Amino acid sequence: MKRLALSGICCLISCLAWAAEQPPNIIYIMADDLGYGDLSCFGQTKFKTPNIDRIASEGVTFTDYYAGSTVCAPTRCVLMTGMHTGHTFVRGNREVQPEGQAPMPANIVTLPRLLKQAGYTTGMFGKWGLGAPGSESDPVKHFDTFYGYNCQRQAHTFYPTHLWDNDRKVPLDEKTYSADLISDQLLKFVRDNKDKPFFAYVPFTIPHAAMHVPEEDHAPWAKKFPQFDNKIGRYRGPEVKNPVAAFAGMMTRMDRHVGQLLALLNELGIDDNTLVSFTSDNGPHMEGGHDPKFFDSNGPLRGHKRDLYEGGIRVPFVARWPGKIKPGTKVDLPVAMWDVMPTCLAIAGVNAPAEIDGISYLPALLGQQEQQAKHEYLYWAFYERGGKQAVRWGKWKGVRNNVGKSPDSTIELYDLSSDIGETKNLAAQHPDVAKKIEAFMREAHTPSANWSFGGRKRSNPKTR
Repeated sequence: MKRLALSGICCLISCLAWAAEQPPNIIYIMADDLGYGDLSCFGQTKFKTPNIDRIASEGVTFTDYYAGSTVCAPTRCVLMTGMHTGHTFVRGNREVQPEGQAPMPANIVTLPRLLKQAGYTTGMFGKWGLGAPGSESDPVKHFDTFYGYNCQRQAHTFYPTHLWDNDRKVPLDEKTYSADLISDQLLKFVRDNKDKPFFAYVPFTIPHAAMHVPEEDHAPWAKKFPQFDNKIGRYRGPEVKNPVAAFAGMMTRMDRHVGQLLALLNELGIDDNTLVSFTSDNGPHMEGGHDPKFFDSNGPLRGHKRDLYEGGIRVPFVARWPGKIKPGTKVDLPVAMWDVMPTCLAIAGVNAPAEIDGISYLPALLGQQEQQAKHEYLYWAFYERGGKQAVRWGKWKGVRNNVGKSPDSTIELYDLSSDIGETKNLAAQHPDVAKKIEAFMREAHTPSANWSFGGRKRSNPKTR
C-alpha cells in the first residue's frame, strides 16, 4: 500500500509541476505541551490565538492528528525518523549529564538529512532533546543551522544561562527571554534562504513549564485573572506570581511570533511557495502552576501529558499553503507524526525510505481525499508510569495500562465516534475488537535494547 501511495503522490507532484519550479519551502512549528483545547480555533475561550487561527481559516484543520508520543524526546525522534514508538530508537526521556539527552545513532536516517540530499537548506529553532552537545547526534549533525536549547532540562526555564548557536555556546544574562531569541533566529533563517528551498523545524518551547513570560504580556492577563494572584508557580528559574496569567501571556506571545513569520513570508514574496504547519508535541502539562482545568486545555479529551488517552496524544494541527490548500478545509483522517517524514519528502519530490511506518498525508492536505492512503491502525508505547500501550483502529481506541507488571493486562476499549472523551469502556461488549487491538499491539512492538515496559534499561552509564 505504501508503494502505491508513494507512486500516486509522485504522479500528483508531477501534475502540479512544482518540481519544474523552485521546490516548496516547508515550515513545521511544534509547540511544547500545548493541549488540544489551547488554540481558539480548537475551542479556547479564555484567550485568543488569531495568527494561528489564520493558518486554520486560510488552510486546513486536521481534527484527528496525533503526536508521536506523550512526552518530549520520543515524539521528536518519531518526527525525525518516521517510525512510531514500537520501532523508533528513542522511546522515552533518557538524560545525560551535565547537559542533554541520550543520542540517536550516528548513522540514523532523519528527515533533515534526507531533505538536505534533496537540495534543501535545513534549520532548527527551539528544543532538540535527541543528543547532547558534541555527541554523535548533536543537532548540527542533522541541520545546516541550529539555534536554541540542546537539552530538555535546560528548557525548563525561559531565562537560561545559555543557548546554542550551532556548536557555539551563547551565554545569556538570565534576563533575556529565550523564546524571543529563537523566533528572531527563525526569521533570520527565512530571510537568508528566501531564494532557495528550505526546511525549518521549529520546536518552540512555549507553553512548557515554567510559566515565564515578560511583564508586558503577563500584566494584562493578571488584571483579567486576579483570582489567581496568590498562586505561585514554581518549576525552574524565577518563581511566577499568578502563573495562570503567565500561561495566557505565553500563548499570546507565541501567537505573535507566528504572526511575525507569516508577515515575513508575505514581505519576501514566498508566501505562496511555503507550507506552514502548526501542532504540539503532546497533550497539556500540569506543572509550574499551569491550570489546564481552568483553561480546558485538553478540550473534550480525557487525559494529559504522560497518558495514552486522547488528551495525552491527540493534538491540534493546522496548515496553510496559499494556492495549494483550500481555505477552511477540515480533515478527520487519523494521521500521526510518523507521517511527517513521508509528507515532507513527497513535497520535495523524493521517495521516503521503505522501512518507515509513516504514510504521506499530502493528498489530504491538498484536498485529494480519494487519493489518500490510510493506516490500518496507529500505535503508541510509553515506557514510564508502569508502561502503557495504545492503538487507534478506525473508530476504535484501545488502551492498556500497567504493562510492566502485567503484559497481558486488560485492554480498555472506546468508540471515539460517539465517545471522544473515552468515558465508556466497551471491552466487555466487543471482545472481538479488543482481541484484534491486542494483536496489533503485539505486531507493532519491537523490543528495544534500551527500553522495557518493566522499567528503563540503563545501558549508558551517563544516564540517570
